[in-house]
Amino acid sequence: MNYIFDIDGTLTPSRLPIDPNFSNFFTNWIKQKNVYLVTGSDKEKTIEQIGLNIWKNVNKVYQSCGNQVWKKGQLIEERSFSLNKKMKNKLTFFLNNSRWSEKFGNHFEQRVGLVNFSIIGRNCSQKKREEYYFWDAQSKEREMICNQIMEHFPNIEAAIGGQISIDIYEKGKNKAQVLDEISGEVFFFGDKMDEGGNDYPIAKRLILEKRPHKLFKVSDPLETWNILKTLN
Repeated sequence: MNYIFDIDGTLTPSRLPIDPNFSNFFTNWIKQKNVYLVTGSDKEKTIEQIGLNIWKNVNKVYQSCGNQVWKKGQLIEERSFSLNKKMKNKLTFFLNNSRWSEKFGNHFEQRVGLVNFSIIGRNCSQKKREEYYFWDAQSKEREMICNQIMEHFPNIEAAIGGQISIDIYEKGKNKAQVLDEISGEVFFFGDKMDEGGNDYPIAKRLILEKRPHKLFKVSDPLETWNILKTLN
């Protein structure tokens, strides 16, 4: 049995640390199990959120949607990606013309194998992050941007990640690539499994390939924790 977990919204609140009691539970739960983490974030942000102990003791951590892979603290694979001028200009157009007026900087974040784009900017406060998240749920701004990016650039994928951002990478270099290395039955936990979310490619591939699996679409880390208690 293989267990794959998204992080933001699944093991931790978005861009916040894991609950200490859940951390203790999860540290013990992963023992003697095949556990993999997959996130759009980079190594540093992930360790801030789940702690070094969990990060080093799962089987593998797939950072940047699987475009950088770590095993027991050792880097074993990574690939590069960057925006070309036309893509950068298109995203800048969205940034300048968004109906969301408050901007806080760090709108383009280069990661290994992907670029993370945010209208509000990653320098925003937690309060503003949550305000944008609820506004975006109504306006569907990120969904619109993703669709237009993929329409204009057929070799690029864009997916909603976390509360405020979009992950942009080469077509096919999404979270589903982790399944190339993981065989056997899969239990997958994620909060962005709907089409357009960055957990969707894993769910879609498991279904299309008819691999033995079970999907757990969760709303927050507490739901994940409660499910794991029943599995335990």
